Amino acid sequence: MNKPVSEELLSEADAFGTWQKDYAASISTDKNIVNRSGVSIQPIYTQRDWNSADHSSDLGLPGQAPYTRGIYATMHRGKTWSQRQLTGLGTPAEYNARLLDVLAQGATAVSPIPCNSVFRGYDMDESHIELLGTCGTVINTTSHMDRALQGVDLAKISCAQNDPTPFTLLAFMLAAARRRGTDWKMISGTSNQSDYLSHYVANHMFFRIALPGARRILTDHIEFCNRYLPKWNPMSVVGQHTQQAGATPAEAVAFTLCTAIQNARDCIARGMDPDQFLPRFTFFFDVSISFFEEIAKFRAARRIWTGLTRDVLGAKDPRSWRFKFHAQTSGVDLTRQQPLNNISRVTVQAMAGIFGGLQSLHTDAFDEALSCPSEFGARIAIATQNVLREEAHLTDVIDPLGGSFYIETLTDQMQAQIERVMKRVEDAGGMYKAVESGLVQGMIGESARKFQHQIDSGEQTVVGVNAYCVDEDSSARTINTRPDRSSMQALIDEFKVYKAQRSQGDVQRALDALARSAGDAKDNVFGRVVEAAEAGCTHGEICHTLRREMGFGQVQAVV
Repeated sequence: MNKPVSEELLSEADAFGTWQKDYAASISTDKNIVNRSGVSIQPIYTQRDWNSADHSSDLGLPGQAPYTRGIYATMHRGKTWSQRQLTGLGTPAEYNARLLDVLAQGATAVSPIPCNSVFRGYDMDESHIELLGTCGTVINTTSHMDRALQGVDLAKISCAQNDPTPFTLLAFMLAAARRRGTDWKMISGTSNQSDYLSHYVANHMFFRIALPGARRILTDHIEFCNRYLPKWNPMSVVGQHTQQAGATPAEAVAFTLCTAIQNARDCIARGMDPDQFLPRFTFFFDVSISFFEEIAKFRAARRIWTGLTRDVLGAKDPRSWRFKFHAQTSGVDLTRQQPLNNISRVTVQAMAGIFGGLQSLHTDAFDEALSCPSEFGARIAIATQNVLREEAHLTDVIDPLGGSFYIETLTDQMQAQIERVMKRVEDAGGMYKAVESGLVQGMIGESARKFQHQIDSGEQTVVGVNAYCVDEDSSARTINTRPDRSSMQALIDEFKVYKAQRSQGDVQRALDALARSAGDAKDNVFGRVVEAAEAGCTHGEICHTLRREMGFGQVQAVV
């Protein structure tokens, strides 16, 4: 016969009291544990902290609002995450060879990384040859993009372009697709670096055009893609940059959500319907090694986004409420010391992202703290995802940690932390003004300082850096070689011939139209970027034209 409820609860209370006494008697020093976001962590969690009967509406089921347990009913059991390995090296031909190898190893989507010269908005003949292709692939023209993606069916394989304002790489891909006869309506993927605010705050290399101009071009980009590229995600709101710059996981989510709200409001002000553009909003996050904190971060973010899109932005279509995100394991957590330990770090990070319900994943190579990933390191990174999916069976159960007293309590606490940061940004006038004033940069800098102090003091252990250190043979480290100089010089020579032989009249007319568009609020700037790409204009020419008309991207230093 079952005990009465009151007697059962009393028994549980007695048991908990006994545990508390045993715990206090057994532990010598019980230090105060606080996660990176500032949430205090208890030694044990019970239904005293989280009771499913009281929070069923917050938990829900996969594919149902508020999407705490995932945005799709089947999640990874029905379709696993996209293995979107970021790859970039050398010339377009060299990149293509690496890309085809990565696809053969199990990657299911394409995500080219351009050379730093491209990220900075310059052509190869404006840069030192020693720097070209060392951190990504040189792509300055439509022909370069066509060669880089040779053998890739653009109508079938999703392609994320790591492509800041003014999105020349997507323009080159669209021009290449037209050459191939590929219908733009079949092209899927993401403008993976479309978030100019995160670039201004934390990734200055990506910030090319002054804030007002970048804001205008992004809205034009969203409008153009919604009209002509129905399968393309033009908005990728980036939390990775702020977290890698030092923001806590909670702050990174808060800044990202505030940025998404800002961009959504800008689209609404343009006259766009939220249910037209919000389903194509995506997010891009860093996954640190703080395992449970990261899982709770993603679960809380989904729940908050559902409420924002529905109750604040007025979206009625459930597709607009879905929080779709790509995640990359955190390179900040990787160490130059004992680099093979990074394989373990990446595995833990990847598991946190998977349990957190991501839609696509990039796993860092163990040697990324040393150089551009080697082919050997990249293969291990891809294999890590294969092992977690195929051998560890992490896809068998949807949200396997859901209902855990700890996870659910931590999810609630992370949500509260995120919302506190969001309120501070909103009180400052929204994300654009908070960034313009330096508020966000100051918050990130303070969090970075605190975390570094924890490492320097030994409060936070980093294996091989401030604990468990060993003498190493540095010659045993794998470091990627630089691109072949003769191949790069050949590409530069070919580029110069290309510029001399193209129709100079077509190029000049396209650049003139682009310049006029920058001053005409009724014209779509990104549409003119695409036309310029089709006319034979180079990446540098397009960026220089818009910088001249809209202002150079000068970031704000916050001390």
